Amino acid sequence: MYFVLMLTHDDKTVSNSLEVLEQVLPLNLRHVGFKDIGVPHETLAELNRRIKNAGLTSYMEVVSETPEACLESARVAVDIGVDRLLGGTDIGAVKAILSNSNIAYFPFPGHPVGHPTRLEGRPEDVAGDCRRFMAEGAAGADLLAYRAVDAEPIDLVKAARGALGGGELIVAGSIVDRDQIKLLEGAGVDGFTIGSALFDGDFAPGRDGLAAQVQAVLECLD
Repeated sequence: MYFVLMLTHDDKTVSNSLEVLEQVLPLNLRHVGFKDIGVPHETLAELNRRIKNAGLTSYMEVVSETPEACLESARVAVDIGVDRLLGGTDIGAVKAILSNSNIAYFPFPGHPVGHPTRLEGRPEDVAGDCRRFMAEGAAGADLLAYRAVDAEPIDLVKAARGALGGGELIVAGSIVDRDQIKLLEGAGVDGFTIGSALFDGDFAPGRDGLAAQVQAVLECLD
C-alpha cells in the first residue's frame, strides 16, 4: 500500500506549497499531490513540474463543485501534465478530455457533496459506480471513505474493492491515525492520501513539523 502526501489543507492546495515540497523532498516519498483549487494555475504547473523532476508520481484531486469547473480542472490536468487525476464523477466527459494524454483517472464513487466534501451513498451505490468506472476505462476509484455520511467507511471500502477487480482503490479524506491505515491495508486498499492531518500536526501528536508528521505515516508502512 502506498501513501500520497497531499500538499493541501481544508481541501485546498496550501499557498506555500512550493516551499513545503522542498521541505519534504528529502524524505522517502514516492507520491505527492495537490487539489485543483487554492493556488493559481502557474503555481500548480510549477508544483507538478518539481514533483515529477524529483522522480515522484504526481496527483491532482478535483474538488471543484460545479460540473463545468470539474471539466475545466481536467483540462488543467492535461495542460500541466499530471500523472494521475483523482475525483469528479462524470467519467465519460473527463475521459474525453484526457483521451490524448497518459493521465490515469480515478473518479469518485458515491455522491460527493459540498466543500469540504462529504460522501453520500450506500455500499451498493459505491459498488455499482466502481463497476461502471472500470467498464468505461478508469484506472480505479478515489473513495472518500472517511467522509461518508450514509455508511460505515470500511463497508464502503470493501464494496469498492470487490467491484473494482484489478483496478486500483485509493482512499482519500479525513485519515488521521495509524489505526485507519491498518484497517485500509487489511481491506485491500492500494493507496491512501493525507493532507490536513499532517499540516495540523494531528496524525502524530508530539512530533513537531510537517516532515516529522510525514515520517510518522511512512513508518506505518514499514
